[in-house]
Amino acid sequence: MTGAGGRHMMAALLATLSAVLWASYYVFVLKATPTAGPAALLSFPFLAGGAAYALLAVAQGHGRVFLGLWTRSAAYGRTVLALGMQVSVLASTYLAGSVNTSLLSLLGDVALTPVLLMFLYHEGRDRARSVPFVLGVLLSTGGASLTILGGEGATPLSGWGWLVAPLVPVTVAFYFLATARENRRTPASAVVAQTMLGAGLLALPVSVLFPGGVGGLAVHGDLTWGLIVALGLTSFFLAPWLYFRAIEITGLMLPALLMSGIPVFTLLFSVGFLGEAPRLLGVLGVPVAVAGALLALEGTRPATAASPPAAGAG
Repeated sequence: MTGAGGRHMMAALLATLSAVLWASYYVFVLKATPTAGPAALLSFPFLAGGAAYALLAVAQGHGRVFLGLWTRSAAYGRTVLALGMQVSVLASTYLAGSVNTSLLSLLGDVALTPVLLMFLYHEGRDRARSVPFVLGVLLSTGGASLTILGGEGATPLSGWGWLVAPLVPVTVAFYFLATARENRRTPASAVVAQTMLGAGLLALPVSVLFPGGVGGLAVHGDLTWGLIVALGLTSFFLAPWLYFRAIEITGLMLPALLMSGIPVFTLLFSVGFLGEAPRLLGVLGVPVAVAGALLALEGTRPATAASPPAAGAG
């Protein structure tokens, strides 16, 4: 397949693979939790993923750009957004469960990101008039919601959960939107490397505010270190690399939409690795979410073909 259609499908494949890797985040975190504190699970995966990204930036010849980003105030804004996003996701994983947290992340990707893109930056408004796209978004969100309800069920929120839950979609949407727009004029490998390393370094002194304080940086056992490094290389390096490559090819709208697969893959991982048995409702949500993504994929074709890829990513 060549031309616009080939680019469209390639972007869809890359975004789906990134959704699979991001869904594995919850498995790594919950497996490592007994022998690693919250601060360790926040800082060290950022540092591992950031180090891999920095090597990529240097290999691509963007080392000087990477160093220059440390002098820009906007870069630190993205760093704060990235850390805030990960704090809210990790806290929600503990408070609301892994599958429910993936739904909150989905709302940031599939619902809030397109809305911000359309009305804050005046991009992609033609999609709002596309019936297949709108129906696809509704089906994707609805299918993912069925998967949540059929997996863990809607975990009641209490205490800090009421604050954490709305922060997940908001921080997810603003971080990826800000980063994707910066990637248009700056090499993505340099941008994300600076963001990941900055967030990991910032999490070290901020760890005094996390449960367990500085003691939460302790990691016990080589296996746990292996889980943390693997988490950094999957959710903090490969997943965002695939995601931003997809954005480079086809724009932000389609990859954000295809994050509807995260709850589906999270449910499958929960069954396979965490021993959670799905109910029929959750199983029914899988084809609904996939059908919605395919429908929305069809609804984005005209605008995608007319828009050039974002420059500077990779």
